[in-house]
Amino acid sequence: MAEETRVADHEHLRRSLGFRDLVVYGLLFIAPMAPVGIFGTLDAKSHGAVALVYVVATVAMAFTAFSYAQMVRVVPQAGSVFAYARTALGEGAGFVAGWMAMLDYLLIPAVAYLFAGIAMEALVPQVDRWIWTAIAVVVTTLLNLWGVRAAARVGLAVLAMEIAVLLVFVVSAVVVLVRDGAQRDWWSPLAGDAGFSAAAVLAAVSVAVLSYLGFDAIATFAEEVTGGSAKVARAVLFCLALAGVLFVAQTWLVALLQPVSSKAMAVDPALQGSAFYDAVDAAVGRWLHDLVAVSKAIGAAFAALAGQAAGGRLLFAMGRDRRLPHVLARTDAGVPRVALLVSATITMVAAVWAARQPDGLDHLVSVVDIGALTAFVLLHASVVGWFALRRMAGPPRWLPHVVAPVVGAAILIAVIVEAAPSAQVVGVIWLGVGLVVLAMQGARRPLR
Repeated sequence: MAEETRVADHEHLRRSLGFRDLVVYGLLFIAPMAPVGIFGTLDAKSHGAVALVYVVATVAMAFTAFSYAQMVRVVPQAGSVFAYARTALGEGAGFVAGWMAMLDYLLIPAVAYLFAGIAMEALVPQVDRWIWTAIAVVVTTLLNLWGVRAAARVGLAVLAMEIAVLLVFVVSAVVVLVRDGAQRDWWSPLAGDAGFSAAAVLAAVSVAVLSYLGFDAIATFAEEVTGGSAKVARAVLFCLALAGVLFVAQTWLVALLQPVSSKAMAVDPALQGSAFYDAVDAAVGRWLHDLVAVSKAIGAAFAALAGQAAGGRLLFAMGRDRRLPHVLARTDAGVPRVALLVSATITMVAAVWAARQPDGLDHLVSVVDIGALTAFVLLHASVVGWFALRRMAGPPRWLPHVVAPVVGAAILIAVIVEAAPSAQVVGVIWLGVGLVVLAMQGARRPLR
C-alpha cells in the first residue's frame, strides 16, 4: 500500500495555472497572426471573401469548443479528448481518440519549429535552418522542463510581443486606408471581389479551420489549474472567440490593401504564399514586413512550446492509464518531465528531418491536421454518449447534448473529406497502427 501511494504521488501534476495562463497557452498555440501564411490561399479559394471565411470558420469551430467546455467539467483530466472518450465511450474509443490526437500534438510543434527555423534563416542566412530549428526545440524544451508556470510567464511576454506587432499592423493599415483608400471594395472581404460564391467560401473554410488548432490544448492542463474545471471551459471559449476576432480583423485589413485580385492569385499560385507580406510591403513599407517576419519567427517557436507541453500531458495521461509505457506517467516536482522529453525528442527528429529536406514542410503540413480532426469527432461523440445515451447528468438537453455535437461532428467530417489525399492516407495508416496496438492490449481497462 505504501508503494502504491508513493507511485501515485509521482503521477500527480501541480496546480499552479490561472485563467490568464490558460489563455496564454491557448493563444500561443493558435498564434494571433496565424492567417499570415495562408491568407493568399484563402483569398484565392474564396474569391476574395477571406474575412467571411474566418467568420464561418469561427462559428464552425465554436461547436468543438462548446463540446470541450462541456466535457472538461465532467472529466477534468490531463488527457483531454483521450480522457473524455475513455469515460463516455469506453476504453477502446478512448485509446483511439488519444492515439489520433497524438499525431496532432507531436507533429504540429514540429511544423511550428520549422517555421521558426525558416524565418530565422531568412534573417541570418549564414546559419542553416535545421540548426535554428534545433535551437528552438532545445530552448523551449528547457522552459517546459522548468515548469508549466515558468513557461507560461515567458510565453506571456512572447504573446504580448505578438499582439503588439499585430496592433502596429492594424494601426498602420488603417492609416494607409484613410490616407490612400482601399485597393478593393470596402465590403469585398465579406462579399468577395469576383462575385460571391457560397461553395468557394465553404471550400476555403475547410482550410481556415486548421488555423484554430491549438485552442483545445488548454483542456490538457485541466489537472494543473487552480479554481476548478469551469475556468478551463471559460478559457477554451474565450480563446476561440478572441482568435476569431483577431483573424477576421487582420484578414479584412490586408484584403483591402491587396493590389492583386483574388482571381489573379488563383491563376498564379506562386503569388499566394507571400500575399500577406507583399501587400504589407507595398502599402506600408519593408520595415513592417520585417517586423511581422521576426514576430512570426519567435511566435512560431513558442507556439511549439505550448504544443509540446500539451503533447507531454497527453503522453502522461495515456501512460498513467497504461495505454502507453507507464514510465511516461512519472512526474518530478509536479512536472511530467519524462513525457515532455519523449515529446521533445519525437518533435526534434521530425522537425530537423523536415528542415533538411527541400519539401519537408509540405510533408509535415499534409499530415498534422487529420489526427486532431478525427479526435474532435470522437469528442463530439463523447458528449452524445455521456449526456444523451448514458444520461449520466440526468435527462439530456437536446440542443447542447445532441444537436450541437452532431452538427460539430458533421462539419469536421466534411473537412476531413476535403483534406489532401496524402493526409487521408497517413491518417488511415496511423489509425490502423493504433488499432493493432489496441488489439494487442485487448482493449481492457488498465490495472491501477
